[in-house]
Amino acid sequence: MLNEFRNFLLRGNVVDLAVAVVVGTAFGAIVTSLVTDILTPLLGLLGIPDFGHLERGIGPSTIRYGVFLNALISFVTVSAAVFFFVVKPINKLMERRKTQPDVENPTKQCNECLSNIPVGARRCAFCTSQVAA
Repeated sequence: MLNEFRNFLLRGNVVDLAVAVVVGTAFGAIVTSLVTDILTPLLGLLGIPDFGHLERGIGPSTIRYGVFLNALISFVTVSAAVFFFVVKPINKLMERRKTQPDVENPTKQCNECLSNIPVGARRCAFCTSQVAA
């Protein structure tokens, strides 16, 4: 039983998952710091205030819509930070590393409807006209 447990723990996917959680936690701290310490003060310079104090009393309860607005602004800021500082640079890096053109599905053009169809097709899937092989 201990042997099985050891084999389970040493499987690649369990170790990979553990590493991903640790790296994801560290990356989350970096993104939170970027947004909290750099981007949020810049929003103040742009005239976007802190809405945390805004609330409305309805009967015995209080609706703190300002906290929701702050969370919404934080979500948009975090999303923008991840997109512009992580996704875009990684996409550029992957584009530069690409060495061969895409040749997954070579196509040709139908003479009748000008649609792109597979090279081996004998009939167009769009207009059903016969196409020379």
